[in-house]
Formats: sequence, C-alpha cells, structure tokens
Amino acid sequence: MNRFRDNFPAQRRRLPHIDRRSLLIGAGAAGGLALAWGLWPRTYPVNLATAPDESVFNAFLKIASDGRVIMIVPQCEMGQGVTTLLPQIMADELGADWRTIAVEPAPISPNYANDWLVDRDSETVTPRSGLPDAVADVRAWARREYATRDAMMLTGGSSSVQMFEGPCRAAAAQARAMLMMAAAARWDADWQACDTEGGFVTLGQQRLRFGELASEAAAMTPPTEPQYRAGAAEPLYGQELTRLDAPAKVDGSMNYAGDIRLPGMVYAAIRQGPVGDTRLKSINKLAGLKSPDVLHYVQSERWLAVVARNWWAANRALDRFAPVFETAGKPVSTRSIDAALDNALKSDGWRVARRGDVGTAFAGRPVLGSNFRVAPALHAPIETRSATAAPDGSRLRVWAATQAPAQCRAAIAAATGRDAASITLFPMPAGGSFGVGFDHSAAVQAAVIAQTINKPVQLTWSRAEEIIRDLPRPPAAAHLSASLNSAGGIDALAVKIAAPSATHELRARLVDNARPHAAQRAAAGRSDAGAVGGAMPSYAIPNVSVDHYPADIGLPVGQWRGNADSYTCFFIESFVDELAKRADTDPLSYRMGMLSGAPEVARCMISVTTIGGWEGGVAEAAQGLACHSMRGSHIALMATATFGPNGLRVTQLVAAADCGRIVNPAIARQQIEGGLIFGLAAAVGATTDYSGGLAEARKLGQLGLPRLSHCPEITVELIDSDREPGGIGELAVPVVAPAIANALAAATGRRIRRLPLSQETRA
Repeated sequence: MNRFRDNFPAQRRRLPHIDRRSLLIGAGAAGGLALAWGLWPRTYPVNLATAPDESVFNAFLKIASDGRVIMIVPQCEMGQGVTTLLPQIMADELGADWRTIAVEPAPISPNYANDWLVDRDSETVTPRSGLPDAVADVRAWARREYATRDAMMLTGGSSSVQMFEGPCRAAAAQARAMLMMAAAARWDADWQACDTEGGFVTLGQQRLRFGELASEAAAMTPPTEPQYRAGAAEPLYGQELTRLDAPAKVDGSMNYAGDIRLPGMVYAAIRQGPVGDTRLKSINKLAGLKSPDVLHYVQSERWLAVVARNWWAANRALDRFAPVFETAGKPVSTRSIDAALDNALKSDGWRVARRGDVGTAFAGRPVLGSNFRVAPALHAPIETRSATAAPDGSRLRVWAATQAPAQCRAAIAAATGRDAASITLFPMPAGGSFGVGFDHSAAVQAAVIAQTINKPVQLTWSRAEEIIRDLPRPPAAAHLSASLNSAGGIDALAVKIAAPSATHELRARLVDNARPHAAQRAAAGRSDAGAVGGAMPSYAIPNVSVDHYPADIGLPVGQWRGNADSYTCFFIESFVDELAKRADTDPLSYRMGMLSGAPEVARCMISVTTIGGWEGGVAEAAQGLACHSMRGSHIALMATATFGPNGLRVTQLVAAADCGRIVNPAIARQQIEGGLIFGLAAAVGATTDYSGGLAEARKLGQLGLPRLSHCPEITVELIDSDREPGGIGELAVPVVAPAIANALAAATGRRIRRLPLSQETRA
C-alpha cells in the first residue's frame, strides 16, 4: 500500500453538467412533452395471437376451453427462470392449478415496456440529486413515457420481477374477477362472494372450471381497480415449483434460434474483421466460389457472408474467399487500452456520488492508497450467436434471441429498408446471454442475407467470430485512498475509477441504432454514473467520494452480468481488507464495525461466517470475505482459496443473500450458484489480450475458464425477508473475485490488485 496525498485539482472532480438539452432524455423539449402527453395513447390494444379455443383476458393472460391458462411473458428467458417466476406470480393470484399453466413469449407491444429499468438506469446518468424536484419528476415521467411509446421491452439489470410483479398480479386479479363474475351470473349470486382455488371458481360447494367459464368471462368488464385474492391456504408464491422450461430443456425439445428448421433453408457463416471503423476491402471471389457446397456469398460494406448447404462448408469457404479488411485509425491493443485508462486517471473526472467532505477529512492527515486494474471481460456463452431469417412474400420473418425485441426489429428494418410492421420477430430463449442479447448484429445480418438471396437462411457465428466481435465488460483502472481514525476505522474514502462510458454506448446502439464503433466514439469523454455503479459502499464511512474518469479506449464495450459492480466491488472489498490488515483487525470484525447502517448486509455476513466456519482471517485458513448490495438485494461471501502446484485453487464458496421476498427459492439458489460460477470464471479468466484490433484468443480453451473439476464446494443460504423483491440474477457475481483475492492475501501475504487473478504470478 502506497502513501500519497490527494493532490488532484478541485476542478478535476466536476459534478455532472446539467443543461437544458440534458434535462429531458429522449423526449424533446418540455413544451413538446406537454403537447405529446395529449397525443400519446394512454392505453394500448392487446395484440395477442389466439387459437379458436382461447379467450384473451388481458395482455398477460389467456385461458383455453380445455382449462389451459396461458401466461404471456414479456422477458427473454436466458436461464434466469423468468418463464416460471412471472407465471408463478400470476397463477398464485389467479388461483390456478400449476399443472395447467402454459407460457408464450409476448409480442412487441408498449404493454410490456420495462419502463422501470429505463427510468432506473437513466437516473444513474444524471442523478436526481443534481436537479430540482420538479424537473427531476418531469424527466422521470418523460423517460417512462418514452420507454412505453417505443415498446422498450428490455430484459436486464435483474429487473424482471421488480418490474413485472405488480402488472402480472394486477392482470391475474382482473382475470380472476372476470371468472368469478361469469360463475356468479350462472349461479345468480354476488360475484364478490365467490373465490378461486386450483383452477376452479367456487361458492360454497359449487365449483366451475376456468375452462368452462373462459369465453363468457373474457367478455366481462373487470373492476376499475384490481381486487386481490386473500391469502391462500397453500400459496404458490414462495414454493419451489418445478421450472416450466425444465422438461423441454432436459429432453432437448426446447427450441433456440439455432434449432429452427425451415423448408429449403440454407446456412451462412460470416467474417467481420477487426473492431473499430472497419470496412471490407477485397475478397478472392474465384477461389471462394470453388469451395464445395457453396451456394452464394453476400458482400456488405463491413462483412462477408458465405451461404452453403451446411454451416461447416460455409465457414470453411470463408478462408478461401480470404476477405481483407481495413480499419480507420490506430488499431486497438491491450497496451493502448491500458494507456487510455492511465491517461484518463490523470485527466478531468466527474464527481458522481459523495457523502460528507473527503477533502477536509484528508487535510493534514496520512492518506493510504492502492491502485487496481481489471481487464475486459468476455461474455463467452457456450452457444455462439445465431439467427434465422426467411422472406415470406412482402414480409420477413426472423427468429433471434434478443433482450430488446422492439429495438432488434427496428435495426432489422433499417438494414433491409423495410417497414418495421412488415417484419415478424420471433423472440427465442437464450442459453445464457449475460448482455449479448442487447447486440442485434446476428439478427440484422441474417435478415440481410435472407433478403439478398431470397431464401430462408440460418446464420451462426463461429467461436472465433464470437470472441473477436464481442462487446466485453469494460476494462477499468482505479485509485482508492483513505484516511483512518484513531481506532483504525475508515474516516474518509476517495474512489477514482477510469472506465469507458458503457451506458451511453448502449443507448446509442439501442435508441439510435448506431454501429458499435460509432457509439464508442460518441460516448467517449462523457460522464457515466453507471460506469462506477456499486462504488458507494454500504459501510458507515462518514466521508466518501466517487469519481468517474471517462476513458476513450477505442474498444466498443457492452452490458455484462453485474456490469460495473463486478469491478467496483473488487476495488472496494479488496481495499477494505487491506485497511483491516493495516489496523491489525480481523476482516470480519472490521467490516461489522462499519455495517451499523446496513443491517441486511450485517446479517448476511454473520450467516456466511457462521455457516462457513470463519477462522479469523489467519493464513492457515486461507479464507476471504466480501459483501455487496445491488438491485435491492444484499450478499456476503466467504471463499477458501490457495495457490497449489497447479496454480490457483478455490475449494469453497459460502454465500448468504437477502433478496427480499422470494417467488421461488429453488430458482433463487440456482441464480446465486450460477452467479458464483460466472464470477469465478471472471476472477480467473474470461478475457483476452488485443493486438491489431483483434482479440488474440480464438477458442474457449484460450480464455482461461475454470473446468468442472475446478468447481468448488458451494453453499447458499437465503435469508428470510418480507421486503419487496430485489434483483437476484447478477447479485453473486461481484463478490467472488474480491473474496478469492482476500483469501489469497490471507494465505500468502501477497495482495493481488488485478483481474483476472490468473494474470498475476505467485511471488
């Protein structure tokens, strides 16, 4: 740990600039908004497709005459269990029989806009505290209306239950009332005296199945306000119900975008060249067309696709076509990325969050500091990107996994010159997306190829293409400094983080349909609170400042499971461990002494150390701790890790999480366990070096990912809570790397301040 003074000039810690243009994001000037409010629709028609025996009750629910209750899920199923969680909420409120529940993906419609996520993430860019209340309220309203109007059906940010629990419950309550009205009409009774249970409407001993009442009930007018069901004797909410998608995944009948098979379909592979402003310069057409089974080639300004009778032939033929690309500007390299991060920390920064007065607290006192760095983190899904497209007369059908279906369809429309209404997008499940689904390149390319050759085509990216063109989690560099009080506790903490402005890049790609390199250039230098998300600790530190130093790294970046929290937690929790050692205090006691204002985190910490058998941070135990709060949830982790003859070895991970009210505990545990494994992969690998604008890795085996044999023993404890549901899908990712790093520091006495940890050699 190095001693230093915080000598950065005051003007380099600027507050985010607020101007007239930035007050209203994506919705124009205030006067225009007032007029638009009168013109925009307040309600939107239900656009569900129905079979002859199905009756539509509302945008979230259909019931068939045979008793099937079809739940409409507006979120992409990416393994997080959303196609079970939202139906479980609705089935509980409806009083349905779980065995009769079916699921359909929602069509593109403003009825399913995730305005909660749009409002929350927009708030991080220009925090409410920087604006008058009246202006902040108008901005929030404008963001929600904009999200609804543009049908921003975004899946991400652990927001599915937080956004849709309310609408799903309300929809089920309204449908329940309509069913009871239909039954009461038959019985000549008061509908409010009826109840529902197990797929029946009941009144004393009288019972009618939902299916018998569906067509009559759908014609009823529900109450103006939902009338919610009283607590059931055995509620479905909170039960470990079997996932609805489990049988299809087990028997292989689950269809993904790469499983679509159409009459006359052909297969395409693609080559795109280095990242950046890259254009296709030349190809060897004569040699390429001599390749076996090649049918067509499609040449774009920025890529070359080859179409063949099978994908293997198409991919092999790309080598014979030998495409040559040229990239404007200096190509990206690991060295240039590191230099950009270092230069950013020396330039002007933006004060994103603060508590107390760090400058005054530091004045005249010893200040301790450490530097940290993280590499870009790749998504590395097992399934590479795939999309299927088929011309259908004047229409175009596209099958793709997307976390933003309306924006995906708009991108396809722009690339093909079609009206969006002529494009039918079938949103497919993703076998693990982690943010990849916000990039629509594969869907757009498949659509262009299909339209060009006028045949159904399935495009699949190779593993090399997946790595080279990935939009990784941003790299970051940080400098943390602190002053201690007389008892060794933290009196002031300054967090300075250099990172690209990933939130602005995402908005430019989604909203403006900008190419990744153009979005990166437009975002360079802009303050982004999302780039330092999670850096304000839960600890009761009286003086804290968090500054973002925008870094122009030249590498387009994207969303990733955990986003900035995945590195800010590493910075904070590693540094707190260093300070605990400086104070000669047990890391657990040191943290607990600062968690008076975060009882949920404190409870997680006590639980995890009790279950895991915390031994006080002694070297022989090789144990490390970390805790974090995000998306309304809290987690603590204890890791046991050492360096052995074969390198880093993690033997145990014990987690305790408070996620508020939990819909399905089994799925919650699955998500936390999956997050721990995902975090472990990022802690030891999931990255690549760059040179000449290209990722040096080409295969999964070159990414340093852990193998199944390296998987540690995992224990997950869920803390009972009656709080509103918090996010779960990303929660476990951030704490893994710091807990392992802290365990290694305890075992070896050596502090690793770089991710992935495998990039550091043992001293």
